[in-house]
Amino acid sequence: MSRRFDHLGDVETFVTVVEKGSMTTAAVALATTPSVLSRAITRLEARLGVQLLRRTTRRLSLTEQGRLYLEQSRAAFALIDDAERAIQGQGDEVTGSVRLSVPTTYAHHRLPALMQRFSEQHPQVRVELNITNRNVDLVAEGYDLAIRLGSLPDSGLVARKLEDAAMCLIAAPSYITREGAPASLSELARHKCLPFVMPSTGRVSPWILREGGRDIDWIPHGGLQVSDDVLGVVTLAQSGLGICQTYDFIAQDLIAQGRAVEILKQARGRSRPFSVIYAPHRRLSSALRALIDSLVENT
Repeated sequence: MSRRFDHLGDVETFVTVVEKGSMTTAAVALATTPSVLSRAITRLEARLGVQLLRRTTRRLSLTEQGRLYLEQSRAAFALIDDAERAIQGQGDEVTGSVRLSVPTTYAHHRLPALMQRFSEQHPQVRVELNITNRNVDLVAEGYDLAIRLGSLPDSGLVARKLEDAAMCLIAAPSYITREGAPASLSELARHKCLPFVMPSTGRVSPWILREGGRDIDWIPHGGLQVSDDVLGVVTLAQSGLGICQTYDFIAQDLIAQGRAVEILKQARGRSRPFSVIYAPHRRLSSALRALIDSLVENT
């Protein structure tokens, strides 16, 4: 009796090639060669009787049939993945793997201590950590959960608040010695500020301040602007190139080490929220539930 699904390896190859964008990159991920992958996709196309990929020497593109087959294949693999997750950790010890995406600020300055606690409690859980400022598509890209900044749109995702992270203004001691410290927002406007340009809008992110009991969204201006990685403004500030706004959980170590000084303390008092999000329709494995609970409980 022939096996009905002995071609699943070819299907996985097809999905991987599309996700990686090239035969060469997919071959590295699958520890094989581009020619082996090309033959696998040719076999799959012959089995289905349709062309899935248009191949040229420079690029790959999906046909309409290929796009539909990719969507269904991803859905099928997701069901298999869910089935495995459902039985993981049914014993006394929590096991399994979790794919987590985190922005750079949180990953470098807040997450290490949280992951240390989690790893001590659940040493058999493997966490695949993606550090990026891009908002990944949890479902399409196969992530279990993500930590996100700010108020979340009504995307259908489940969000659990981690914390409201307080903000402050900092500058290097060398900058204060050279330029002096502003005593008010009007004086701040005359200083060298380090704006961050939001990738999603192309606009400068406002500094959230408080003056006279009022919340103020203040637009910084300066000769140096940073985009993509918001930690860049912190690096520039501690090098003496200007003033930046950042989170207390980043600033506190720099201040304690004498590498930064908080300025305009009277303007602090506002914060930005961080949340952990996940898709509601996915069955949560014991490993995923344990990580979500640990993150929420320890922040």
